[in-house]
Order: sequence, then C-alpha cells, then structure tokens
Amino acid sequence: MPKYLLAHDLGTSGNKATLYDDEGRLVASRTVPYLTNYFNGNWAEQDPAHWWKAVCESTQVLVAQVNAADIAAVTLSGQMMGCTVVDKRGEALRPSILYCDQRASRQAARILEQIDLKSFYGIVGHRVSPSYSLEKLMWIRDHEPEIYARTHRTLCAKDFINFRLTGQMATDYSDASGTNAFDLNSFQWSDRIINLAGVDGMMFPEPMDSSRVLGEVTTAAAAATGLKAGTPVAVGGGDGSCAGVGVGCIKPGTAYNYLGSSSWIALTVTKPIVDEQMRTMNWAHCVPGYLHPSGTMQTAGSSFQWLKEVICTSECAAAAAKGASPYALIDEAIRKSPPGANGILFLPYMLGERTPWWNPNARGAFIGLNLASRREDVLRAVMEGITMNLGLIVNIFREHVPIDVIKVIGGGAKSAVWRQMMADIYGCRVESLNFLEEATSMGAAVIGGVAVGLFKDFEVIHRFINVEHVSQPNPETQTRYARLSPVLEKSYRALVEVYEDLAKLA
Repeated sequence: MPKYLLAHDLGTSGNKATLYDDEGRLVASRTVPYLTNYFNGNWAEQDPAHWWKAVCESTQVLVAQVNAADIAAVTLSGQMMGCTVVDKRGEALRPSILYCDQRASRQAARILEQIDLKSFYGIVGHRVSPSYSLEKLMWIRDHEPEIYARTHRTLCAKDFINFRLTGQMATDYSDASGTNAFDLNSFQWSDRIINLAGVDGMMFPEPMDSSRVLGEVTTAAAAATGLKAGTPVAVGGGDGSCAGVGVGCIKPGTAYNYLGSSSWIALTVTKPIVDEQMRTMNWAHCVPGYLHPSGTMQTAGSSFQWLKEVICTSECAAAAAKGASPYALIDEAIRKSPPGANGILFLPYMLGERTPWWNPNARGAFIGLNLASRREDVLRAVMEGITMNLGLIVNIFREHVPIDVIKVIGGGAKSAVWRQMMADIYGCRVESLNFLEEATSMGAAVIGGVAVGLFKDFEVIHRFINVEHVSQPNPETQTRYARLSPVLEKSYRALVEVYEDLAKLA
C-alpha cells in the first residue's frame, strides 16, 4: 500500500491542502479561501480561526479519498513574518498582523535609535522594517497593552496550526529567521536584539529543524480534521524555504523565482550574502546547513490581480461568458503592445516595497501616459513593471554569484507571455516546472517524508519534479529592457519625496 504525505500551504489568500503519494504523485488538492482585511492604507490582518477552519475543511476532503491510517505525515508551510499572539491555551488574542502590514514604522525607527542598521543586519540578516514580526510585536505592546500583557507566545501562521494539531508550540529555523529577532550566526534568539526592542524574549517559541517531528495529531484535532489520532506532524517551514525545497533549490548554485501575491528571487548558499546596501535578506533554509538568501517584492501578483479586478472588467466578463480564464484574455491584449508598452512605465509599489527600496510609503504609479496610449499598453506596463523590479533583485545577486538559469513557480508562471518577459528582463534561461502552484506544498511534503524516515534525504525532490517549459532571452528585446530598467529606478527615486508627502496626508 502506498504511503501518503499531506501538506498544507497557508498562503495570503487561502490554504491549499495537497496530498501526495510516496512516489511524488499529486493525488488530490483542495484550496479553501479566507479573507484578508486591508485597512488604514497599509494595514493587513487575518483571523487565525479562519486558517484553522480552512485547514479542517480541506483536510476532511482529502482524507476522505484515502485511508487516514496510510497518511505518514502532515507538514505545513506558511506565510512568514507575521505576528500571531496567543495566550497560554494557544488561543489567538487578536487578528494576526501579516507580513505586508506596515503599521510598525515608529517601532522600527525606535530600534535604529539603539543600534546601527549594519550591525542589526549582521546579526539577523535583515533590515529593520515594519514588515517583520518583532516590530509588529512592539506595536502591540505600545498600542494594545492589555493584549500584550496576556500574550504567552508570538507565532507564525504554520506554528499556530501546528499547535492546533499537536498541542505543541514551536517554530522552525526558517520562520524564526523571518522575525527579525533571530541570530543567524548562532541559530538562537538574539538576546541583544530582543532586549533593545524591549519585548519579552519568552514570547518567542523554541526554534528547531524543519524536518523534525513536532508531535502527533491529538484526539480533538483528529475529530476536527478527519486525520487519524497519532499521525506525525513535522515542524515544517516558512513558505519561501519550503518552496526552495519543492523547486529543487537544495544545494548551492541554484536559483528560483516564486511569482504569487508577493514574489521573491531566492538562492541556496552556505554563507550569508552580505549586500553592502542591505537590499536583500538572508534566511535559514529548511535544508539543514544551508541559508536561503532572497529579495522579496511586496506586491507582484497582487498588483496584477488589482489590474484584473479594477481595469480588466471587460476581460473578466468575457472570460465568465466563455468559461475561460481572464488572465488568458489579458495575455492576448498584452501581446498587442510592443516591449516597452509604447513608453508607459508602471511602478508596482501598491503596498510599500521591500527589495530593493525598503520604503513602506512607496506607492504604485503610471508614468508616460499620453493621448496615444492604448489600453493594452497599460496592461503590458503593469506586467513589465513587476518583472523589471524583480530583475533589479536578480542583478543584485549577480554581484555575488552567477545566475544563468532561474526556475519559476507560482501562479504567474502559467503565463507564456510572462515567462518570456522574465527571460528577456532577467537575461537568462527561465524554466517552469510541472509543479507551479504546488511547489511550496511539495517542499513541505518532502520535509514531512524526511522527518518520518519515508525519504532518506532531500535529494528525493529530483525524482518528483521536471522542467516543462523553457524560455530563452530574445537579444533584441533584452536590449530594450536593459535600457528601460534604469528609467524605472530613476522614476522611483524621483518620487520618493512625493511618497513621503502623501504619507503625511494620509
């Protein structure tokens, strides 16, 4: 009888549960959406109870298709850098503050009053920023003292669900390295950073390897999910590092691009990549012994989704009538506009930006519109703006390591138009895999298989993935984008003071 691995990917828009067999075949998947509350300009929250409800519903559907006793392990991947504060019973005390939430700017500034940025970066591998869990916890302390006083632990998304499944509170090294409170030199919580932030270090859970068995499904969790009580639950990891496993980026010399709501370029290395301008970040990898540096864009797919919902209403209506994908119709329109979108630039900073600017006040903008501009030019400009910003990240890493091939995953990788645009802007071969939206859960499943001894090591991933599409740069188009990308950089810099003025008026 085959053994099965159940993986959950707790994303920004919903939980995707995926069931694999021990040969890496996708048996079934189920996505249950949940809402994000965006408000106050740059705040974003989710209700952790909705995560648990989504996990229970999706698990029930998948477990019903197999014998629950044949599920060898459950593993979660989850959105990173959030702040979910819980009491001693593990009950969430307030909605979780998400990675993209930028409310904690003053708390970030307070940290920099006590330590210089380069010293901070040298300890945790990240900049001081309101994007991270530590600064968000400081905000709760300052603005919701009654909640802070009741806080027992601050958890990441997958850690909260792991507790609901097993009754154990812990985190893994990859998620710990996304809190801004973790010392990447010692792989321990940083007493220095935690003390200067003025928060209680006991609120941070024990960190451990992703591929360790955290505990077993409790009787109560079994009743809620349909799983068999006693099923092992692996610690799991943050979505970026799990995706690195799922895309086969498990040894030095490999790179990939995840193109979802947010997007990142990531590598696998043995030593931190220390960027003098501190534009990129270093994370612990889910694969022991490695680091996973990345540059992350705040709103990549989210900007394109905004385009679909706000500007492309006609494509959405036509797609609904035809039973087709609106994104396919948007691609058709984009093909009608030449590279460079007839002079229109889009700055894709719809909710501030992380790499390369680290500016929570940055906002989206169209530049170059004129009376001859066409609708399809606007659509192409949005896709190009997102991709050129990612291209800036690729070039930062090229200052440290060669990048000749980038594997691309995520919903955006389904688009042949977008894959070719990436090849032309990145200036390298772009490969898309058989698992695009499942790479993160595939990585989590492999972590679970390693945790319970079903797989010898992480090399098993190469039995499960293969390249399905290859895009090579078009020299002429590559040259066009090489001239255009510096203009996007110059446009952002010209608007920095405008962004600050707008933030003061908000």
